[in-house]
Amino acid sequence: MKFLILLHVLSAIIGVGPTFFAHVLVRKKQTAEHLRHSLKMSALLENFPKIGGSLAVITGLVLYFVGEYGAFTQVWLLGSLILYVLIQIIVIGFVTPQSNKLQEWLDAPENKDVAGELPEEAQELLNRMNSYFYFASALGITLFIFMILKP
Repeated sequence: MKFLILLHVLSAIIGVGPTFFAHVLVRKKQTAEHLRHSLKMSALLENFPKIGGSLAVITGLVLYFVGEYGAFTQVWLLGSLILYVLIQIIVIGFVTPQSNKLQEWLDAPENKDVAGELPEEAQELLNRMNSYFYFASALGITLFIFMILKP
């Protein structure tokens, strides 16, 4: 049981953790050259939530069914699951499309050599991504609070 709890906690940290680093990668006012590098690093970090986050949900459900945690409808328990799903929706449904549009802009033949400031359209996409990551991070902090302060 202790190993399962350890696996759950570590996978949750690894799964949600990259969301907190995303602000560094998609910071506002970066050059096109830096953004190219940031999006490459961001793509690498996407593997952690996919694997760690999925493992956290699976181990959390196993812990619930083999342990004595009370009703599934408790705020900390159901709330944690809902928060995790919301984080995934924000990242997959809102951040990823913005990231893809930025990558398309960067990969366009006419923009291949652009290294300086981003044009307004690309900067708006980047700003939106950054805002979504702040929201996902706030939900992630709330998720960890639920997990730590559970009854």
